[in-house]
Amino acid sequence: MAHPLNRNFQNLFQVARWSLLILPVALLVGSFNAFFLWLLSEATQARIANPWLIYLLPVAGLAIVYSYRNWGKNSAGGNNLIMDEIHQAGEGVPVRMGPLVLFTTVITHLFGGSAGREGTAVQIGGATTDWLSKVFKLSEDDRKMMLTAGVAAGFASIFGTPFTGAIFALEVLFIGRIKFNAIIPALLAAILANVVASAWGAHHTHYLINFDQVSTLFGHAVDIDLLLMAKVIIAAIGFGIAGYLFGELTHGFKDLFNATLKNPYLIVVVGGLMVIIITQLLGNYDYIGIGVYPSRDGGVSITSAFTEGGAEWYSWILKLVLTAITLAAGYKGGEVTPLFFVGATLGNFLGWVMGAPVDLFAALGFLAVFAAATNTPLACTIMGVELFGAEYLPYFALACYTAYYFSGHTGIYSSQRVAVSKTLEHGRDHDGLNKIGSYREHNSSSLKHLANKLTKKDK
Repeated sequence: MAHPLNRNFQNLFQVARWSLLILPVALLVGSFNAFFLWLLSEATQARIANPWLIYLLPVAGLAIVYSYRNWGKNSAGGNNLIMDEIHQAGEGVPVRMGPLVLFTTVITHLFGGSAGREGTAVQIGGATTDWLSKVFKLSEDDRKMMLTAGVAAGFASIFGTPFTGAIFALEVLFIGRIKFNAIIPALLAAILANVVASAWGAHHTHYLINFDQVSTLFGHAVDIDLLLMAKVIIAAIGFGIAGYLFGELTHGFKDLFNATLKNPYLIVVVGGLMVIIITQLLGNYDYIGIGVYPSRDGGVSITSAFTEGGAEWYSWILKLVLTAITLAAGYKGGEVTPLFFVGATLGNFLGWVMGAPVDLFAALGFLAVFAAATNTPLACTIMGVELFGAEYLPYFALACYTAYYFSGHTGIYSSQRVAVSKTLEHGRDHDGLNKIGSYREHNSSSLKHLANKLTKKDK
C-alpha cells in the first residue's frame, strides 16, 4: 500500500489549480453581488420614500412572470436547479439566470414584495460558475465542484460570512451528510468573493448582543447557565416549528394557487393584491421588503428585534405569511433574510415571555429558524460565531441543532436530499436519492390537501 504522504504533491497541484480557477469566480460573483446589494439598497430606499409604489406590485409581478416565461428557459428552477445539477448533470444552469434573477428581485423589492436576497446571490453564483465551467472545459466532476464553489461565493459575499458560505454550500445538499470533497474550492471562493464584494463597498449588517453572561455553580464561575440552557431548548423547539411552517406555508400557497388560479399571470396578480390588502389592514409597511432595518420610527425589523419591545408577539407570523404569499405567487428573491426576520422577532417574543435576554434570544431565533428551514445546523452555528462572536457558541449550537430536529423532513429547498434520518434514536441511513419534495407528496400539508380536493372537483 502506498504511503499516504505520496499524494501530497498531487494534492498541492490540485490546490494550486483550484486557486487559479476560483479567482475569476470570486471576482465575478463578488462584483455582481456588490452591484446587487447596491441596487437592492437603492430600491428599498425608493420604496420607503414612495410608499404608493406598492400599488403597482401586481403590475410588476406581470413583468416578472412574462420575463421568465419568455426569456428564462429553465431559470425558474432557481436554487433547486443548481442543487439538482450538483447532484446529477442535466440541462445545465443557463447564464441568463444571473441577470434575470438579479433584476426581478430588485423589482420585487422596489414594489413592496416580501422577500430576501440569498436566493438571488446563490443563483448568480451558480449561473456564473456553470458558464465558467464551459469556458474552462471542465470535467463533470470539476463542474459540480465549481457549482458548489459558486453557491459558497454567492452566500458569503451577500452576508459577509465566508466560512458559513463554504459550509452552507456543502451541508445544504444532503440532510445529515456533508461531503468535504469540494471544501477547498468552496472555502477559497467564499473568502475571496467576500473580499471582492467588500472592496467594492458592499455593506453587511452588524448585530450586537449586549447580554453579559456571569454564571456560577457551587460558588465557581462556569461557562454555561443551566437554567438559561433549558430556556434555549424550549425556545429552539418553537424555532424548529417556525422553520417548518415557513417551508410548508410557502409550498402550500403555491399548491393552492396552482390548483385554483392555474394561470401564472393571474396567480402573481392575486398574490400581489393579497400583499397589498394585508399591508393596508396593518396600517404600516414593516413586514414588506427586505426588513433588515425599520422603515419608520418605532417600526419592526431584524435590527429592532434585538432590543426590548422591538417586535410584537405576532410580528413573526405576519412576516412568515407575507413572504410565503410573495414567493408562492411568483415574485423573486430569497428566503433566508425573511427567515432571519421571523426568527429574530419570534426570539424577541420568547425571550420576553421566559424572562431571558431578549438580544440573545433574537440572535438564537435568527440562526435557528434558518437552520430548521434549510436543514443546515452546522452552517448556522458557524454563522452565529461570524456575526455575533464566539462567546455564545454553546447556545448557538444547542438552538440550531434542536430546531433542526424539530423541523422534520421538510425544508424550503425541494431538491435537498435525505441521507440520514432526523432522529436521536439509532435510525437507518437513506440512500441520498430521495428529495424533500417527494416526502411532501406523501405527507401533504393542509393547504396541499385542500389543493388536491379542489383539483379533483375541477376534474
